Amino acid sequence: MNIPPRVITSNQELFSNYDELQAGDIISGRIRLRPGEEHLLTDLSQRGIRMIPSATAQLASRSKCFQTRLFGNEMVPHSRVIYDIHAMLDTMNLYHRHQVTKVVVKDDAKDGGFGIFLFRDIEEVYFHAANSQLSYPFVVQPFVSDCRDIRAIFLGDYHEAYERSNPDNFRNNLHCGGSATPLSLSREQLELCHRVLKRGSFDYGHIDLMVAPDGKSYLAEINLRGGIRGAQIKAAEYRQRLDNVHEQLVREITA
Repeated sequence: MNIPPRVITSNQELFSNYDELQAGDIISGRIRLRPGEEHLLTDLSQRGIRMIPSATAQLASRSKCFQTRLFGNEMVPHSRVIYDIHAMLDTMNLYHRHQVTKVVVKDDAKDGGFGIFLFRDIEEVYFHAANSQLSYPFVVQPFVSDCRDIRAIFLGDYHEAYERSNPDNFRNNLHCGGSATPLSLSREQLELCHRVLKRGSFDYGHIDLMVAPDGKSYLAEINLRGGIRGAQIKAAEYRQRLDNVHEQLVREITA
């Protein structure tokens, strides 16, 4: 007799039954983990427990460094993860070779523009890293001036996008003073978003795109959840659509 899989829908239920979960069981909904608990995603995956969203998507949402490893080909060229001083030196050589001047550093785990820092050049980053004023790992990217910032939301069969802008700050996040204007994604931008969603096993997500002055679009970052201030969708509809996505994926797995 086939025993139907157990479907876990809350963190309390998950950790109350953590050791009893069996291959084929399903965790529906993001797992709330404390910093340092990310290894539990590996354990659950190894035991054959299905996660909605996927373990890869949940981990990528928590780490800009992991995103850069997954999606580096879709980001600004020469985006690098700096794990230690040796990676720092290699990146210095690369940036000098390509005459990169201003650079952006991204803290691995901070969101909302609070972990993004602008440096005059890679030598300045090296000084701070070598003197323990930056915490490894972190992401370093060439700074692109006069770029546009687009937030796209993908949720089941629903998607929308809006441009964020701030004339007083290169950080365009709305709570950093930015404003939002709805727009339609180009075919190129839609294709970029779908490639990223597929590569990272994201069933839904908030995607930030950077549009360079030459019109080329790059991935800035992706998250399973993000603020919807500036979006047309309202909180109640957002929650309902999210629940619908989870329920549909559970039905597909258990069919």
